[in-house]
Amino acid sequence: MIRNTLQAPTSVVMIRPHAFRPNAETARDNAYQTDATGTPQEVSVQALAEFDAAVAQIRQHGVTVHVFDDDGSRDTPDSVFPNNWFSTHPGGLVGIYPMHAVSRRRERRSDVIDMLKSSYRVETLHDFSGLEQDGLALEGTGAMVLDHIGRMAFTVTSNRADPIVLERFCTYFGYEPIAFAAADAGGTAVYHTNVLMCIATDFAMIGLSMMTDPDRRAIVVQRLQDTGRDVIDLTETQIGAFAGNAIELTGMQGRILVLSQTAMDSLTAAQRKTISASATLVPITVPTIEHAGGSARCMIAGVHLTPRPNRSIG
Repeated sequence: MIRNTLQAPTSVVMIRPHAFRPNAETARDNAYQTDATGTPQEVSVQALAEFDAAVAQIRQHGVTVHVFDDDGSRDTPDSVFPNNWFSTHPGGLVGIYPMHAVSRRRERRSDVIDMLKSSYRVETLHDFSGLEQDGLALEGTGAMVLDHIGRMAFTVTSNRADPIVLERFCTYFGYEPIAFAAADAGGTAVYHTNVLMCIATDFAMIGLSMMTDPDRRAIVVQRLQDTGRDVIDLTETQIGAFAGNAIELTGMQGRILVLSQTAMDSLTAAQRKTISASATLVPITVPTIEHAGGSARCMIAGVHLTPRPNRSIG
């Protein structure tokens, strides 16, 4: 897998929500959740429409999107955010993760893993979910923002990213852990790293002012620059608009950056110019889904695996 697609996969998994709602349990430590307007049925219908439009838009750019339906029977209000419970990696590696909220543990499903095994080369599956019984969590690529090129796992310390599990992940998957603390101006801790930062092939977007330790901030910037990336500093207001919750993918015409329209509107002209030098900006409109405290990146689980030969992918 060449550098061009190592960070930006050509295939993704997305979960179609039929019973979406902001989750009261996860709202306890997710400061980005807000109350949705309308009846529960209206909110669910609107979220489903936003999801379908986003999938169509991503597919138009030539990205393969594997869609799985969640009928709501298991009471999984956050299922639209699958990147928290599993991740895939070059070399045929798949990880399954322990979730902090009990309601989110029900999101794990075998049919997604079975599809990955049948359509892609999966060599090893590491299942860390049993650590939930010890009160430990590491919520996948929400808790970690991975640099697949530099082999670094940037992680905001929180109850959703236990250092013990992080060390185990990095040992098994071959990443260097780079942990740091981050909080908003009021002192509320950032719950997931992928709200704060996004790493693409040629640039990284990060809310530097929200990193509480200046020394760690300098280390993070240096490590990103050492990989040849431009570092785009996002303000706290832009982080609140989910500008850091974006993901780079590879389509038919090259790399794209999928982000929400909310995030897109918050970017400056200079920031858009830096991004556009290496990736096409693709904003999706998901304001209802964003009420749950996540955005475009949370909705997309990248497939960093090699397709099996003679298999139809899609």
